Amino acid sequence: MFASKSTGGFYDAAIHSSMPSDVVEITAEAHAVLLAGNAQGKVIGWGEDGYPLLIDPPEPTADYFAEVERSWRDVQLATTDGMVSRHRDEIEGALSTTLTPEQYSELQVYRRALRNWPEAGEFPLIEHRPLQPSWLIGELQ
Repeated sequence: MFASKSTGGFYDAAIHSSMPSDVVEITAEAHAVLLAGNAQGKVIGWGEDGYPLLIDPPEPTADYFAEVERSWRDVQLATTDGMVSRHRDEIEGALSTTLTPEQYSELQVYRRALRNWPEAGEFPLIEHRPLQPSWLIGELQ
């Protein structure tokens, strides 16, 4: 078994007829240890000698957390889009509405808070996510 720092890949001479010029030979056991460690959350890094080794993954960055929270926020908005559309359709059709006027108002306040959250000073801390109206929790499940 061979490993290449330049490609970050592993090569088997029985399968790969050509390999990068920087390959180093490793044992099948070392390869298995690397794959097992990777499956358990470690990252395969490379030593100065070109040999692969297991390292701890880098700490998530502020940008990573911001992206996670923006994705969560986008899901919350998309999940409630149908409720807003249904309410508007019911009003336009002069039908009785599924949501009370108070619920619709609370829903719009929540959605506005979601849209404004990334500009808030406490973004992207999970404990500062906008809170759903209590009645909405049951509606979305």
